[in-house]
Amino acid sequence: MKVFGRNLELDHERAMISWSPFLIALLLLMSIPVVFVLAPRILPPKTMPSIPDLDEVDDLALFRRATLASAGGEGGRGGAGIRRRPASAPKIAFLFLTNSDLVFAPLWERFFHGHERLFNVYVHADPAAELLLPPTPSFRGRFIPAKATQRSSPTLISAARRLLAAALIDDPANAFFALLSQSCVPLHSFRFAYHALLADTGTPSNLPDGRRRRRSYIEISSTDPWMWNRYVARGDSVMLPEVPFERFRAGSQFFVLARRHAVMVVRDRRFWKKFKIPCLKSRVDSCYPEEHYFPTLLDMQDPAGCSRYTLTRVNWTDSVGGHPHMYQPPEISANLIKELRKSNSTYSHLFARKFSAECLDPLLKLADRLASNVPSLGFGFLDEDLVPGLDESNWLKLIHHSLFISEHHQATCFFKAKNKRLSSEIG
Repeated sequence: MKVFGRNLELDHERAMISWSPFLIALLLLMSIPVVFVLAPRILPPKTMPSIPDLDEVDDLALFRRATLASAGGEGGRGGAGIRRRPASAPKIAFLFLTNSDLVFAPLWERFFHGHERLFNVYVHADPAAELLLPPTPSFRGRFIPAKATQRSSPTLISAARRLLAAALIDDPANAFFALLSQSCVPLHSFRFAYHALLADTGTPSNLPDGRRRRRSYIEISSTDPWMWNRYVARGDSVMLPEVPFERFRAGSQFFVLARRHAVMVVRDRRFWKKFKIPCLKSRVDSCYPEEHYFPTLLDMQDPAGCSRYTLTRVNWTDSVGGHPHMYQPPEISANLIKELRKSNSTYSHLFARKFSAECLDPLLKLADRLASNVPSLGFGFLDEDLVPGLDESNWLKLIHHSLFISEHHQATCFFKAKNKRLSSEIG
């Protein structure tokens, strides 16, 4: 019996040994799905965080509303199912993208004062930001639903698109959309800025009434030496086929868009699906999506409709960590303002950044001192010789002319829509 029992044990051991390779292989196969499930949670991700799906769903619904609200064309009126509003002079929508207090709000109040019917303000404030200062009148109640933003991620693009969408929906009279940060300041009076944008002859179009289309003011560049590194920040071939390298563009994060281009941005899906891809962590130093999405999109869709330069002055002479020079109180002077206005072309910069919070008082004092020289024009950062003949009479003519264009466009859209409905009914 002992011998028999011993033989059974030996047979069992031999069976275990013969089955061991099979069991090992089986266990390995069964562990593969487990590795795929647990590895992303255990190993550090190779890319920066992506935009949450819920944020994408919310944004898509918002952008659809904005597209529908602007179905009537560049003026944003007359689309089917869209209630027509009373005629209004074209307005400038000031879009503030911030993650801190709007410390320069008092300066902007001086800039806006007396022109309430010609502008709107919209603010996207990062939900994580602690805003301690109470909003001033022009900013009160102008905060839109916001989501988290982060450098080196497409969240800054999303925030700018939300601002554009909110402004498109809110007021069809918004003709220009100026994206600004909390560290931006105006360099001229409101009248100068309004005149510079509204009096521009624009670009030719194939519109039936022969109107010229308003231009967008956005920097578009293709010659920067670091373009390739930024192009492959998400991966070597990730941007293909929608965005080949030769069509990839760079530009300033801040711009002034005409209404049709604002609609183009919120309506875009094709390019966004590429630019929303997070950058590789190993290439995060070359990741600036917000400086590429807008110039690339507009250059591929309507290159002739863009100025290819920005109206916001930035000083990159001593940048640190991707941030431009920040002006401090000792640097504030009338000569600095004049210098910041200058450009390499015939235009004048309208805004500038980046200013420290401590610059508010010296800027207000400078504005007061300069305003005393031209009291009828309000905000003091205006040189009369930069706007020849822009006296009170000509200013009113500009407003009335803009209103006439707005009314004419509204009537054109209305009659075109009416004729289209009649044709469909007769047909």
